[in-house]
Amino acid sequence: MGGEPRHVVCAAADLRPGERRIVRVRGRSIGVFNVDGHYYALQNGCPHRGGPLCEGRVGGTTLPTRDQAFAYGQDGRILRCAWHGWEFDIATGRALADPAVSARTYPVAVEDGNILISV
Repeated sequence: MGGEPRHVVCAAADLRPGERRIVRVRGRSIGVFNVDGHYYALQNGCPHRGGPLCEGRVGGTTLPTRDQAFAYGQDGRILRCAWHGWEFDIATGRALADPAVSARTYPVAVEDGNILISV
């Protein structure tokens, strides 16, 4: 992790797959997510209108297909803003509708059984 100060969020065992925890670090609200055993951290502010992004629903989304059928995928990997429903990839922070728009992400590591984020 870079030169930023690292902060313990919680014990890794306390954030099970599919769960999230919203923490305050250095005056910032940050959502920490466990997606299939991988940890990600996003700023809890939607780049669209500043809504509480990390309080939104986690689920999947429709995927492109070769025909006109609907296919659902990426379950547990997509975060929808609580205010306006914009969808973001939890792992990258990128908006699905416009990948040029991203939520701020933070580096995450697991050391000595604890989840740490760099802010």
